[in-house]
Amino acid sequence: MHATRPTDDVAPRPAPPVRVPEPGAVPPERELDEVTLVVRAQEGDVRAFEVLARRHQGVLFRVAVRIVGDPADAEDALQEALLDAWRRIAGFQGDSAFSTWMYRIVTNRCLDLLRRRRPVVPVDEIGEDRLVASGLAAPGSDEPEHAAQVDAGLAALRVALARLPDEQRVCWVLRELEGLGYTEIAQITGATATAVRGRIHRARKELAEVMRSWR
Repeated sequence: MHATRPTDDVAPRPAPPVRVPEPGAVPPERELDEVTLVVRAQEGDVRAFEVLARRHQGVLFRVAVRIVGDPADAEDALQEALLDAWRRIAGFQGDSAFSTWMYRIVTNRCLDLLRRRRPVVPVDEIGEDRLVASGLAAPGSDEPEHAAQVDAGLAALRVALARLPDEQRVCWVLRELEGLGYTEIAQITGATATAVRGRIHRARKELAEVMRSWR
């Protein structure tokens, strides 16, 4: 018996096709507008969703930190929110901005977390400028004495924020720190605009009372 020899008449395996972008071809996901990315993500394009996530994750993480008070917890909440968004994006109707939809998912994740524990709000994330803009402190100088007063005021705000009911704190953060409108906050929280105004009013009143001595 002779061993089988390789023969030359076996056709060589063809090389895989190389995709060469043509002029005017569809641009990469990172260059697409948001509506197109959402549609692609709804069709199952993971890369399109990743681009959307990268565009919004910075501000969403900042909001999560301000609500739950801990960067590690905020990162967990954001990751859960992104997974949730990916699973639900096919049902996104576009009746609000994509960012508003994402705010809602992140906020709900944060509220879930807050229901399991009390937060520690990192006032370092807020800063003196927002403290003054919110009417909770008076503008000051660069003197060391003033800096010490600001630090003490921020510490007092930290305690006051931690004691607010969760729904009030979320509305206050979205309004005073993120600058969102009442209607958008209502879409995010699932409350009416009237309810949002009421929550913000009560939060402001409570915080103003605590911060009276710092103004």
